[in-house]
Amino acid sequence: MALTDQDFKRLCGFIYEHVGIKMSDVKRTMLEGRLQKRLRALGLASHRDYCDFLFSAAGQDQELVHMIDVVTTNKTDFFREPSHFDYLSQVVLPEMSRKRGGKSKVRIWSAGCSTGEEPYTLAMVLREFQESCPEAGIEGEIFASDISTRVLEHARRAVYSEDRIAPIPPALRKKYLLRSRDSRAGLVRMDSSLRTLLRFGRINFMDEDFGFQERFQVIFCRNVIIYFDKPTQERLMRKFCRYLNPGGYLFLGHSESLHGFDVPLAQVAPTVYRRQ
Repeated sequence: MALTDQDFKRLCGFIYEHVGIKMSDVKRTMLEGRLQKRLRALGLASHRDYCDFLFSAAGQDQELVHMIDVVTTNKTDFFREPSHFDYLSQVVLPEMSRKRGGKSKVRIWSAGCSTGEEPYTLAMVLREFQESCPEAGIEGEIFASDISTRVLEHARRAVYSEDRIAPIPPALRKKYLLRSRDSRAGLVRMDSSLRTLLRFGRINFMDEDFGFQERFQVIFCRNVIIYFDKPTQERLMRKFCRYLNPGGYLFLGHSESLHGFDVPLAQVAPTVYRRQ
């Protein structure tokens, strides 16, 4: 059965409240198509039955994570928007090593990490900086989060197909990627020197408290807030500022902007902002 106006509105309200994503009418066909898999998996006959289950106590407990997977888009690549990683290695990390002197820990948050390509790219950049500038004494820790448990499990495994690793420079592929013993599998795994830098956790940006005990020096949240309306974006930026050190850096996606927001962040490079 087709998704009725009433059920579409119910789902839109639920998604906005729990995930922060505003579903416009143009997304109706997409939502209807993606929900078909959930209807089949649950043995339900209609979208009305699905809504009734989702809004029940059992549905809130069992189905919410699957609904989130339905409505979130997890498009990502290694070294996506490479100018950001150049800025990190050429400006941010050297500045932090000069400012602190001696040993210093840089805490980086990959917020909305999807299947892990971004945090593993950050790990490569950090390892390369440590190797090229040992006198800087930089130690690193990368926390990677997403709302989807499915993509987090993929990221934790750190296994990728050959076609996914094409954007990684050949020298870094040779250095940090482990090939499968079965050459026909076409799979690689991130080296342990990268995996030891990362911690993963589920975070919903709609939660008021993200549970961090320490602040970060760098937050990457790229191509995520485009799915939120302006009020939700501004509220999220204020939350980020609570967890970002003064002088710390926030990296957004190439089509994202903080124009008109009342937040203590000043632009220092294209889609790079600094906490005032």
